[in-house]
Amino acid sequence: MIVLRHCQSEFNRLFTATRRDPGISDPPLSAHGHEQAQELVARLRGEDIRRIIVSPYRRALQTAAPLARVLGITPIVEPLVRERVAFSCDEGSPASQLALEWPDLDFSGLSEGWWSESPEPQHMVEDRAALFRTAIGALPQARHTLVVSHWCFLLAFVGESMENGTWRRLDDRVLHGTD
Repeated sequence: MIVLRHCQSEFNRLFTATRRDPGISDPPLSAHGHEQAQELVARLRGEDIRRIIVSPYRRALQTAAPLARVLGITPIVEPLVRERVAFSCDEGSPASQLALEWPDLDFSGLSEGWWSESPEPQHMVEDRAALFRTAIGALPQARHTLVVSHWCFLLAFVGESMENGTWRRLDDRVLHGTD
């Protein structure tokens, strides 16, 4: 399996410059983030990806879109791999709005307000990561899956901090929680 932290969002761009929450809900990718997403196509094209699982946030959907298009894969929207609510960017968009913006994707598994209402305790993020590890480990061809997610979730899932637009192939020990 490959895990990928979404590319740079407008929130990331502004927060990095000011160290203040810019108050952007569910931000899109920045211009640099769109460039990063395009560059990922060349880097990931030969990785034998057959399934893409993506968080419902716009920045993750936009990160996955170019590669999904080139590979002819329809991403699977999975709220388990969402970010922990801690900043304005972690307030998502209603499922009905996402369905209008991304008509080829299935958002039927999301409640209208699918993100957490208040800061999610770290232990709950770790519980989601464990639940996802169990679910993904049971899927056939899990090693041919790309998961597009977020910093806090990936920290809980992989055990390391990842920068915007970076990816890592996980070996079976990490995938099955034996690392």
